[in-house]
Amino acid sequence: MELRICIDVDDMERAITFYTEGLGLQLGRRFKSDFVEILGAGSPIDLLFNAPESRPVAGSPGTRNYQRHWTPVHLDFVVEDIDAVVARLQKHGAVLETPVSDRAWGRIAGLADPFGHGLDLLEFKGRGYDEILHPH
Repeated sequence: MELRICIDVDDMERAITFYTEGLGLQLGRRFKSDFVEILGAGSPIDLLFNAPESRPVAGSPGTRNYQRHWTPVHLDFVVEDIDAVVARLQKHGAVLETPVSDRAWGRIAGLADPFGHGLDLLEFKGRGYDEILHPH
């Protein structure tokens, strides 16, 4: 089974730049002007253009809003140099919401992309999450 991650955006070129130049991912296929594929993460990311205030599904009570919003689902990107990636993402419009902090398994930072979606950056150290399960 393949997992594909779909992210709604209201500015396709800005989204492509954010995810390629900001995170170091690669532009894959352009299916249409409103649907492109981003590669280089563990799963393909599909950027989908949808206008602000459009309805996600017929009859839904709300409309799309690209201001910062919260959802129980977010993406974690594992990176090598978290400080450099945070700076690069901020240059491309990300908002740093939770500064880089140290954990037993490494470092984490919480951000919002330019389209209001939350994402975390993780920089593992040692054995990563196994540092929690089996501390030395």
